[in-house]
Amino acid sequence: MTSTAGVPQPGTRAKSVDERPYSSWPGFAVLPVVVPIYIVAIVLVSHGAGPDRWVAIALFAIGTAGIAGLTTVTPGQARVVQLFGDYQGTVRTEGLRWVNPFAVRRTVSVRVRNKETPTVKVNDADGNPIEIAAVVVWQVRDSARATYNVEDFVAFVNTQSESALRHVANSHPYDNSNLRTLSLRDHTDEVAQELVEEIGDRVVPAGVDILEARITRLSYAAEIAQVMLRRQQANAVVAARSRIVEGAVSMVEMALKRLADNDVVELDDERKAAMVSNLMVVLCGDRETQPIVNAGSLYQ
Repeated sequence: MTSTAGVPQPGTRAKSVDERPYSSWPGFAVLPVVVPIYIVAIVLVSHGAGPDRWVAIALFAIGTAGIAGLTTVTPGQARVVQLFGDYQGTVRTEGLRWVNPFAVRRTVSVRVRNKETPTVKVNDADGNPIEIAAVVVWQVRDSARATYNVEDFVAFVNTQSESALRHVANSHPYDNSNLRTLSLRDHTDEVAQELVEEIGDRVVPAGVDILEARITRLSYAAEIAQVMLRRQQANAVVAARSRIVEGAVSMVEMALKRLADNDVVELDDERKAAMVSNLMVVLCGDRETQPIVNAGSLYQ
């Protein structure tokens, strides 16, 4: 019978490594100790052989270890310290620091970065093919997760950003056909916030914070762009005509009311209907009207 103790089973996830501070020493405090050691070693070597040589060798080894432990931490960077395969901690204190000379120090940038996704072609919630792209602003929060939990945290963020953008685009229609539904074109702020949350949930294993995400390109795919343009133009014409009719009705009502209030002329229902018809034609027509002057009586 084969034992499986200690063997990772399929489907299990490796233990997450979280960042913790590393107790480094000030590098400028180590230099005054290392430099005199080197000077003493050189003096001993210059005085000949014998026991002094072995002391000089030991001092050289100590001085070399002291120099090897010096490391610089520039602004916007962190040093991940690893000793014999074991994560020791992260140095975030800027300046010249001293760590274990046998430790491996990896540099991780914690600066704010931005990445624009490639333009992807997806179907929106209505099944229409669209082309969409977005810019994502992100920053490494946990250097240990970024180093040990994923293979390449930059590529990981890029892939997850594109995947989240596809999912958000599939969840909403391009146009706001329903006032209760968020659309990609008419609710950019709400969609951007949803995209931030979507990407943020996906990059948690890499220890990355998503600061902002904005859609930079949004259009129908080429094969349906002309059809959708004609539909948008038709909707615009309908909306404009509705506004014109609404204004014309208000103007006709005002004209009839002013005529009645000022006793300018008394019209029966038939003449009022004719007047309303003429005014609506004049106000709602898309071309200039030609007036006809009635030289006779109004009631002939």
